[in-house]
Formats: sequence, structure tokens, C-alpha cells
Amino acid sequence: KGKPPMRIASPAAIAIVKATAPAIEQHGEAITTAMYARLFQNADVAAMFDRAAQESGEQPRRLAAAILAYARNIDKLQNLGTAVQRMVARHVETGVQPQHYPLVAEALLPAIRDVLGAEVASDEVLGAWGEAYWMLADILISAEAQAYESAEAA
Repeated sequence: KGKPPMRIASPAAIAIVKATAPAIEQHGEAITTAMYARLFQNADVAAMFDRAAQESGEQPRRLAAAILAYARNIDKLQNLGTAVQRMVARHVETGVQPQHYPLVAEALLPAIRDVLGAEVASDEVLGAWGEAYWMLADILISAEAQAYESAEAA
């Protein structure tokens, strides 16, 4: 079966994402909290998450740290291998599927603008983060597909 090619963020997008890392460091938890508020308007998606980890703030904190690590290492993805493996394992455990990724993008990108404001989170910045998001999403989707296949074979 033919798989679509992996999306790669442009050099301009990578530069913008790296340049916004300090804003992500400062406001990451507010961004992820706003993102989850948007995402959980979908009850099916909300049901996939550990409510206690949400309510304690652990999940938004964890995701904020992951986004910051990604922003800082987007040009050195090999530094994120262990984190990506953990994410893939967690996603497979909770049943994440490729169709969930657009829902997260639709929640994350507006949350970045909500928290940082339109001056900082301009269309150009959100476009760069969109490219970066889909580059990582493609990596995760591919690795998750392999993990699901391995689990089925086992």
C-alpha cells in the first residue's frame, strides 16, 4: 500500500519555530491548557484522555515540555528519539489514530494565537508551526502504524 510522503518543514518554518521557543517556554502551559479546552469539546476525543492527569495539570505540563523540546530540536530530530518512542507507546496504548491529528492541529494552532496574541502568533508564525506540527505528526503516524502492526502480529 502506498504511503503519502513524509512532510518536511521548510527551512524558513524551522527558523521561525526555533525563534519562538522562548515564547513557548514562557507560555507553553497556557497554550496546551487552551488547546485541551478546545480539543475536549469533542467528547470522543476527551474520553481518550486521563482526566486525573488533566485536572492535576500534569498532561498540559507534559505536552508543553514536549512542544518546547520539539521547538528547540526541530533541526536535530535525532535528539528526540526517546521522547518520540514514549509518545508513540502512549498513543498506541490510548488508541490514537491518524484521523485524530487534524483535530489536535485545529485545537493547537488557534490556542497558540489565543495565548501569544496575533502580533506574536502572526499568520506566518502559525503557518510555520503548522508545517512543524505536520512534520512531527507524520513521524508519529508512521511509527504508530508500525507499532499497531507489530502488536497485531504478536
